[in-house]
Amino acid sequence: MLFTPVTFTLKDGRSAILRSPDPQADAADLVQYLYDTAADTPFVLRTPEEIRYTVEGEERFLQNVVDSPNDCMILCEVDGHITGNCHLSFYPQIKRRHACTVAIALRKAYWGNGIGTAMFQAMEGIARQRDGVVLMELEFIEGNTRARGLYEKAGFRIVGMHPNAIRQVDGTMCALYIMQKKL
Repeated sequence: MLFTPVTFTLKDGRSAILRSPDPQADAADLVQYLYDTAADTPFVLRTPEEIRYTVEGEERFLQNVVDSPNDCMILCEVDGHITGNCHLSFYPQIKRRHACTVAIALRKAYWGNGIGTAMFQAMEGIARQRDGVVLMELEFIEGNTRARGLYEKAGFRIVGMHPNAIRQVDGTMCALYIMQKKL
């Protein structure tokens, strides 16, 4: 699914654009972005060592997302570089069509500039346009207070948790929290 580009101003005054990925043009930068975001924080579900994506594989993945009626990926670009992305997935099953899932990550250097807020506004707009969708869902790892604050600001509330669902590299066990937002 394609997203109509939106330009906005970051808190630091720079211009940013939210847009759909271009599979051929963005694949290499996105592979590096995945590595960078995994290295930036222990609160994403992969470690840098697990990033084994190829440019060709990422191109195929991005093309599948762009062509899918049930997925929408939005990239944030600042000064020609991908600074963040989010992914909205709609369920095709009859019993789950009322909900969609959200995933989001930003490069650490761009935290606190309003990108996450802009992405959530864009994702909510898309979800509200989808016939029958009344619920947005996401998960976050215990201890990720920055993300939790962003999600709560966007209107999400904790509705459950999976204790000890995540084992960090240092052995620390963390809960995985489930949040929802009713539309």
